[in-house]
Amino acid sequence: MTDTTSTRATAGDALRFAFGTLTALPVRLTRWDRAAARGGMLAAPLAGLAVGGCAAATGLALLWLGGGPLLAAVAAVAVPAALTRGLHLDGLADVADGLGSGRPAPEALRIMKQSDIGPFGVITLLLALLGQTAALARAFQADPARGALAAVTAALAARCALTLASRAGVPAARPEGLGAAVAGAVPRTAAWATAAAVTAAAAGAGALLGPYDAARCALAVLLALASGEALLRHCRRRFGGVTGDVFGALAETAATAALLVLALGRA
Repeated sequence: MTDTTSTRATAGDALRFAFGTLTALPVRLTRWDRAAARGGMLAAPLAGLAVGGCAAATGLALLWLGGGPLLAAVAAVAVPAALTRGLHLDGLADVADGLGSGRPAPEALRIMKQSDIGPFGVITLLLALLGQTAALARAFQADPARGALAAVTAALAARCALTLASRAGVPAARPEGLGAAVAGAVPRTAAWATAAAVTAAAAGAGALLGPYDAARCALAVLLALASGEALLRHCRRRFGGVTGDVFGALAETAATAALLVLALGRA
């Protein structure tokens, strides 16, 4: 790829980086440099919006066809997995194995790079998928619009957690891979401004269903980002920084936290 590190990334470069690295959509990645990484990670919530929109549409379609809330929820969980080629789920399992091993950072990172999944990874993966499915099933059962909103909000929060994890001051644990490409690429102010914008957008979407849903959607995003930050802090202590697997784990952790918040409270 041509070296473009000395030129500013355009909006198109940023979107191609975001969609090309965070989704399996047929988007050609034309730049792989710090400028494109900065714009791409700031645009990560837009990739989440696309993924969440596809998940919500699929769930609603199955409801309309008579599939019921549970089948709609399973589809709404399966679509993001398919649109990311399962990489975020794989990252969650790998990080669970790395953390669960209790080994020093170099050995834990080696465990995370192995192609197999250990018991910690399997258990974490199953619990996350069951939790996401159960939460979405409750939302779809209460109201199809709430189910769709939950799917979109969770996807937005998941990608926003990646924006925050790419902020300045967060180091990479390895000198190669996605973690090294985006670690520290986003200015802190821009990262937190993006988080505020995503929270406001979720609240605005929830307001279409009423003030209670607006508050609940905003809270879901805030607690999802807080969960991601807690995991990020722990990974920095254990591994010395972020990796592509850590980014996947952050996304799934934030999505699960958002859905669990939206499943609680009155329907």
